[in-house]
Amino acid sequence: MRSSIALAVSASTIWIRQAFCATVGRIEYNAAPPNLSHLFNSSLFYTWRPRSHVLPPNGQIGDPCMHYTDPSTGLFHVGYLHTGAAGATTSDLVRYTDLNTDPTFIRSGGINDPVAVFDGSVIPYGINGTPTLLYTSVSYLPIQWTIPYTKGSETQSLAVTYDGGKNFTELKEGPVIPGPPFPVTNVTGFRDPYVFQSPQLDRIANSTNGTWYTVISGGIHGQGPSQFLFRQYDADYRDWEYLGQWWHEAANSSWGDGTWAGRWGYNFEVGNVFTLNHEGYSNSTDAEFFTTLGAEWSEAPIIPQVSQFREMLWASGNVSSSPNGSVHFEPTMAGKLDWGVFAYAAAGKLLPATSQASKHSGTTVDRFIIYLWLTNDNFGTSAFPTVQQGWSSTLTTVRELSKGTISNVMNDYLVAGPASWRIASQDKSAGTVELVTLNQTIAREVRAAFISNATRTITEPGRTISASASGYGNTSSDLNFAESPSSKFFMLTTTLHFPGAARNATDLKAGLRILSSEHESTSIYYQFANESLIIDRSNSSAAAATTLGILSNNEAGRLRLFNIASGSANGSSSIESLALTIVVDNSVVEVYANDRFVLSTWVWSWYDESTEINFLHEGSTAVRFDDVVVYEGLVDAWPARP
Repeated sequence: MRSSIALAVSASTIWIRQAFCATVGRIEYNAAPPNLSHLFNSSLFYTWRPRSHVLPPNGQIGDPCMHYTDPSTGLFHVGYLHTGAAGATTSDLVRYTDLNTDPTFIRSGGINDPVAVFDGSVIPYGINGTPTLLYTSVSYLPIQWTIPYTKGSETQSLAVTYDGGKNFTELKEGPVIPGPPFPVTNVTGFRDPYVFQSPQLDRIANSTNGTWYTVISGGIHGQGPSQFLFRQYDADYRDWEYLGQWWHEAANSSWGDGTWAGRWGYNFEVGNVFTLNHEGYSNSTDAEFFTTLGAEWSEAPIIPQVSQFREMLWASGNVSSSPNGSVHFEPTMAGKLDWGVFAYAAAGKLLPATSQASKHSGTTVDRFIIYLWLTNDNFGTSAFPTVQQGWSSTLTTVRELSKGTISNVMNDYLVAGPASWRIASQDKSAGTVELVTLNQTIAREVRAAFISNATRTITEPGRTISASASGYGNTSSDLNFAESPSSKFFMLTTTLHFPGAARNATDLKAGLRILSSEHESTSIYYQFANESLIIDRSNSSAAAATTLGILSNNEAGRLRLFNIASGSANGSSSIESLALTIVVDNSVVEVYANDRFVLSTWVWSWYDESTEINFLHEGSTAVRFDDVVVYEGLVDAWPARP
């Protein structure tokens, strides 16, 4: 029954897509693609559209921002830039309802924002106890870190909702933060206010309990990127007191040698600040400060050049105060929040245990959840056939963040830093350490829904694949799945086990080949040679050969697999296993590994038959694949949309 339902769903999807295309010109997905830029507008609307992600009914989506849980309803509001800012509500983080027919809830054109509305953040209990938005109001463009800053171009203003978040009305008064603090005027940017509370920061900064803070992202020309910290000065949030450059880094510097966290760049954007413990969001004594940030950088070491280089990073560290009252953040570990080139502008928010989503899932802890923007045209620089598609970009699957632990790690050269982990404790007698890092996983409600709503569940027997089976990359029956999905909507989980010899096996590649047919395929594999998880897109899309903007460059991210002590008296160890979760939502591919690594990208497979999955193995070292399960179908995130 499950198999027949899956085939029906797949056939229905293909029929809808082809019926739609018949009204604007027939598209054949069982033949080589034409030049897609020559097709009618919106004729590709359903070709690569995801089913389970957050994106508007049509048009372009931008930065996620302005999220909050409505205290009166318990609904979570997810926001994003879209002709102003738009959004939706959700009771379970799985299915969403647009706030309005046109999902926009705030537009530019007011006295403070005549040109644009940029990112902002919501105080759930704000003015008169209603949700209150602090956002960047824009009066002049262009704004870019490589050009001189126009004074007054970015200010921070307030807006309030009186109808449950369907609309936010700008206050009829001037900006509450009218510009960068004196004498910090030669900035590279001053935007994206993020509001938060922190009892820890109250103590450090000698603030009143329950004070609201906002961190504003930017930088200073000739000096480097910064996060500027302010605190609430009055009860109505009209005045904010400057507490100094909460965090500053030298221009275009990096964390360590840049291996694990790229570059700090010249300008920070979209900074979030929050405290986590091992369960999630927390203000307890065992919680520590984290920040997520977008870093804009350039390959030019001295003279900045117009550049699209961006990285979405995270950092954790210590916070202290100075005698003059300023407060400072000092990183102790840092990493990439997502290794995908297209993944940027993350925004998160506290999801309290009292929210509807938490109550429905039985979760009793507060959590910090986060979305990223996944642009499909390389931030507007590629010639992707956007008008033919009729929509552009999406948000990633929502994730939970927490402070993670890696236990019983051998205290060898692999744990040296600075890196995206830190030694928390050491057992000298056992020769081991405990590491801490940032954990990020698919939100538990979403993962559970992908499993429980699967139209078909495929379980592949575990197997050990050796060099003889792999044929050093040649096709072999030992690499075939007994059964593959019939659609391009699924979640796959598996665990790979490596022998000790794999550590020095420079020829080893092990993983999976997905969205595969005789015409196209995408390879996802780990290799020890450079400790990288790689998504090989060189043969992902037949359309890349006919159409500019269908990018086929590989995506890669660094992941270190540590040596884990076996607990035996002889001090033996084994290589940490690689636990993979791969979400494929039509053209969106997200790879999660070991609860601490994510790489998100686009795969624009063309042929309807490109749905096969195979094991991938190259090299002279055997690899064991266990717990291989495919959950096909995912979930329709927008059941109320036509």
